[in-house]
Amino acid sequence: MLSRLSPYLLWLLLALPAIGIISDVLTSVDPKALKHALHPSGEFAARFMIISMMATPLAMLFKGKSFPRWLKKNRRYFGVAAFAYATLHLVFYVISRGSLEKILGQITHFDILTGWLAFLIFLPLAATSFDAAVRALGPRWKSVQRWVYAAAVLTLLHWAAKDGWEGLPPALVNFAPLIALEGYRIWYWYIRPRPARAA
Repeated sequence: MLSRLSPYLLWLLLALPAIGIISDVLTSVDPKALKHALHPSGEFAARFMIISMMATPLAMLFKGKSFPRWLKKNRRYFGVAAFAYATLHLVFYVISRGSLEKILGQITHFDILTGWLAFLIFLPLAATSFDAAVRALGPRWKSVQRWVYAAAVLTLLHWAAKDGWEGLPPALVNFAPLIALEGYRIWYWYIRPRPARAA
């Protein structure tokens, strides 16, 4: 059934949280509505990034199963959606601060700096996520896309450090499946016992 899912329908499903978040901001009379929208927009950015990164280890763990194959085929959609939500998160942050002075005054704070660095890494990842870029870069495309691991670590730290590390428990809960799957991937390729080769 997933194999028949139209890319347009998938895009609509990925956009639904953003539609809800933006609608709440535009219709709320709460002066802090923009600030309240910061967290969900950032959390969805992280979640879609996590889902896109889970594709390969899931395909290794569940060989031949349809869902990992579908996810691997469509992971770029989730990656682009992650960048879109990260951009929305950044826009909300910039507007809520209201001035360049406040933005620059916070940029060295650990929770803010990790967010900026993660977003800067997202930029080339998003720019090279399309077929034309894949063809143009050739084998180098995978090297560029591997920077997503650095972005993931920075995103985890950015989320965890929120409000004096109060974000650590929810960040770990969301990242736990990816951490476990990447641990399996490392075990599979580098640690697991292998049959001895015949002389």
